[in-house]
Amino acid sequence: MYASADSLNCYPADFDKAAEEVKQLKAKPADAEMLRVYALFKQAKVGDVNTARPGMLDFTGKAKWDAWEKEKGKSQEDARKEYIALVEELKGKYGV
Repeated sequence: MYASADSLNCYPADFDKAAEEVKQLKAKPADAEMLRVYALFKQAKVGDVNTARPGMLDFTGKAKWDAWEKEKGKSQEDARKEYIALVEELKGKYGV
């Protein structure tokens, strides 16, 4: 059981468990959902985007960078909470 997404503490073990569980979904989430998973993961682990935007021919890289950039200013703690909540939602939608 995870700490609730609105609880004061977000335990690193909960985040790590969610990161493993998202890899075990029975069906592949939509691209937009996966971009959100990626963006929240990066924001939680690294913080604000710290790399240059990929070149125009790197479509996947640009999409991932843009998704992460949208999380700019969000605390790593808030990103962890949102990530855990999103993974729980995806587990309900796609199964594990």
